[in-house]
Amino acid sequence: MATEPVRLTPRLCRAARALLDWQQSDLSEHSGVPRPTISAFEQKKESGRMATLNSKAVLDAFEKNGLEFIPENGGGAGVRFKSREGARTTAQD
Repeated sequence: MATEPVRLTPRLCRAARALLDWQQSDLSEHSGVPRPTISAFEQKKESGRMATLNSKAVLDAFEKNGLEFIPENGGGAGVRFKSREGARTTAQD
């Protein structure tokens, strides 16, 4: 059964950065998306969108650094570490 890809929202973006303890500049460095673009996106309402290529680059950066996005399943979309080790490693830094 194929799952629908997660749509990156401003709230999910901020939550993912918080899990990794990243500033917007860190996300910019890892994704190649300019920091002002990230800042403007995160300030939008939850219906706000980012250009498709930028959104994919941001999602890829988060996933390459140990996060996974949980699709909407009645309880809301979310983000978490792919493994418990990722959570412990980040918490110890």
